[in-house]
Amino acid sequence: MKVAGIKRRPSAESGFVLPSAIFLVVILAALGGYMVTLARTSHMSGALDIQGARAYQAARAGIEWAAWQVVDPQNLQPAPTPCPVSPSTVASPGTVPLAGTLAAFTVVVTCNRTVVMDGATQVAVYQVTSTATSGVPGTVDYVERQIQGSFSK
Repeated sequence: MKVAGIKRRPSAESGFVLPSAIFLVVILAALGGYMVTLARTSHMSGALDIQGARAYQAARAGIEWAAWQVVDPQNLQPAPTPCPVSPSTVASPGTVPLAGTLAAFTVVVTCNRTVVMDGATQVAVYQVTSTATSGVPGTVDYVERQIQGSFSK
């Protein structure tokens, strides 16, 4: 049925939905990109935290290796002593054998030996520094940990 005489007036609100839809799509895309960036940063942070813990354990293994070299209970250490009087490197990179997840780390152990008198007895004090590194300095995946310890014999 056709009604005569009624004319439709043009609406002033026509076309308002399109800019709103474009605005929402842009906002949702920006939020999605932010969520992806946040998830990636969180994942990288967690991975570096794990690598830092591994580096600490590798440096600790270097300290324990040096302690065994200094305070060998069976005196199996061949002469000369593992740490001369002047500062030196006890273990060159790769000398401290590490396996498993620590195999990627390079451990450098340095030692400084000082002889002190305890009454009439001479006591050798060893200052040991163990540095574990992995990766290339200046890159995102580079990690380094250093531990120091003292031993006497």
